[in-house]
Amino acid sequence: MLGRKDIVQLLLAHNAPVKVKNLNGWTPLAEAVSYGDRITITSLLKKMKHQAREQIEDRRPNLVSALKQVGDFYMQIKWDFQSWVPLVSRVLPSDLCQIHKKGTSFRLDTTLVDFAMNDMKWERGEITFLFDGDAKPPHSLIVMDNKAGVYQRVRYLETEMEIEDEVDLMMSTDIVTAQMSTKSITFSRAQSGWIFRQDKKETIGDFNADFYHINGLTLEQKKRREHLSEEDLQKNKAIMDSLTKGGCSINIDGNGEPVRRESLIPPMPTLCTWKQYLTSPVGQHPILSREMVCKNTTRGFKATVAMSMEFPLSVAMLMDVLEVTAPFKHFSKLRDFVNLKLPPGFPVKLGMLYTIYSITVDKFLPTYWYFTYFFEMY
Repeated sequence: MLGRKDIVQLLLAHNAPVKVKNLNGWTPLAEAVSYGDRITITSLLKKMKHQAREQIEDRRPNLVSALKQVGDFYMQIKWDFQSWVPLVSRVLPSDLCQIHKKGTSFRLDTTLVDFAMNDMKWERGEITFLFDGDAKPPHSLIVMDNKAGVYQRVRYLETEMEIEDEVDLMMSTDIVTAQMSTKSITFSRAQSGWIFRQDKKETIGDFNADFYHINGLTLEQKKRREHLSEEDLQKNKAIMDSLTKGGCSINIDGNGEPVRRESLIPPMPTLCTWKQYLTSPVGQHPILSREMVCKNTTRGFKATVAMSMEFPLSVAMLMDVLEVTAPFKHFSKLRDFVNLKLPPGFPVKLGMLYTIYSITVDKFLPTYWYFTYFFEMY
């Protein structure tokens, strides 16, 4: 924020956590992008990725141990993408994810590769994720494209060019932070019936379930763009238009090399003293760097969840499985949800009203003889 690069490098050398956030939800990396020094941004990004890998490896023994304790199973999870616009839901995609778990390994099959509700675009495919808990990176996680007949081991280290590309992207786009606010969330029993009201109960798949309303669920999003010029904003719009039409967004110079973003001109030094900063009112601290250009958006959601006491897995066990699927976009959202303090039982169905999807556990079966076939063939 103050541009003291030597102090930043000293903190990074002592492995200071990069993912910490201030009261407004901004990380050191976000503040570095706002300030605009490319070397500092690159250093913070590399350290953040390094610390993320360390955290994954630190959690691995507990994850493997938890997977061993969970019995082998086959599970189907159905995703239905919906819209409040009449007839639109009929053309939106759905997906049936199949999860096979054996020992410390599991396989996830999906047909929906990506989905963007805002643009009403989705990408179909036949993708498989294979996780081997006994193997170490980069051999523990494999992604297969069954249509193309190819596979790729998920790498844990990015090349220098990939890092530089990511820095370019961060320096040329909005700084965004989003979080689901859980402070005011409450659960209340859903009711059915017009005259004689009673607690709503249904059979979901093979399990009896009680329905609950989720109240106070809000998504808070903040976007900053004080580091962007009018030219940047126009370029970004042109790039998005080009991508929409199937064009290329990479800026190449005459030698065929990508054009890198230069560091921004530092903002004027602050005249604020340490005492003035400490004694400033909460939430009204003095401006220490560029004047923030920020847009805040808060959106409320209405949702229902069906909880079953008959389901053979616990929420804690599900969290262990979702830990592996975290990079997969719509599974990471499900993982965030089950982190909430849910009513008793297991969530076998989640419905987000007036938004994009419902999630249903269609089937859960214990050990299958064909598990061995699935894992040994790969």
